[in-house]
Amino acid sequence: MEKQELEVCIETYGKDIYSFCVYLTRSRQEAEDLYQETFLKAVELGRKIEQERNPKSFLLSVTLHIWKNRKRKYGWRQRIAGMQSMEDKDSAVWREQSGQTPEDRVLDREERQAVREAVDRLPEKMKMAVLLYYMEEIPVKQIAALLKVPPGTVMSRLHHARKILKKELEDILYGKKTG
Repeated sequence: MEKQELEVCIETYGKDIYSFCVYLTRSRQEAEDLYQETFLKAVELGRKIEQERNPKSFLLSVTLHIWKNRKRKYGWRQRIAGMQSMEDKDSAVWREQSGQTPEDRVLDREERQAVREAVDRLPEKMKMAVLLYYMEEIPVKQIAALLKVPPGTVMSRLHHARKILKKELEDILYGKKTG
């Protein structure tokens, strides 16, 4: 990847990649590190990013690969010597919405937090499928290629995740359903 291609990718997809990094890491500092490492790795791979082949998907796959490696390394380190958690729950980053009363903003923030926590409780495989499909708006076929699984597996993970999230969010946001 040449400097000019890198600049175009950062300008076009940088915000999406960064928001995905923030969601994965729950920390601005770690998100910035992951974001930078993603683009460095893309340059290091030396692969030309062809605009017609969905560069965003390529960059997300690089991000996902780096994140999985970090988590795996963290797991090994955790077994050897206990370390502080990588996920800092208190550093969730959400934008304030303008034009709302303070009460509405608080309710929206609580709902977003409930959804985030419900997604966090999903098994890792389901969580990745949900994040890529809903947050990054990547089609099922591309998610399948990113995760190296058949498209049917991605659809199954999304289906099961939706069922779990629906039940949890109904319970959390609207009180326990009776009957």
